[in-house]
Amino acid sequence: MGDIEKTIGNNAGRLYEILNEYGPQVQTKLLEKMQVTEDELFGAIGWLARENKVKRDTRRYKVGETNLTETIGTNAGKVWHALQKRNDIDVTTIARLAKISKRDCYSALGWLAREDKISAKVAVRKK
Repeated sequence: MGDIEKTIGNNAGRLYEILNEYGPQVQTKLLEKMQVTEDELFGAIGWLARENKVKRDTRRYKVGETNLTETIGTNAGKVWHALQKRNDIDVTTIARLAKISKRDCYSALGWLAREDKISAKVAVRKK
């Protein structure tokens, strides 16, 4: 397992623990409790959706059999196909090629990370 998979997996574990301890939570509360970025949260949601462990009602996420497969699983397929065409690209480009939002792209990447289908490089931008 690579670094990106470990990071997303660790965040997914923290998310699962928080949902178990505190019950259903809205996104803002999860971000506050986890102390992660929105991108990291959605990667964790994608991972747990692939494990069939998280669901969403109107506004809240909670532990349970997932109802996110249709959305996140479909988007994971789109991301996978985009990566087959060009595999050394950033998330913004992946989202554009897959024709999904950046948030949905992070969830799809979390799903694919759980399937051990992605690897990532961290690039440092010069100012």
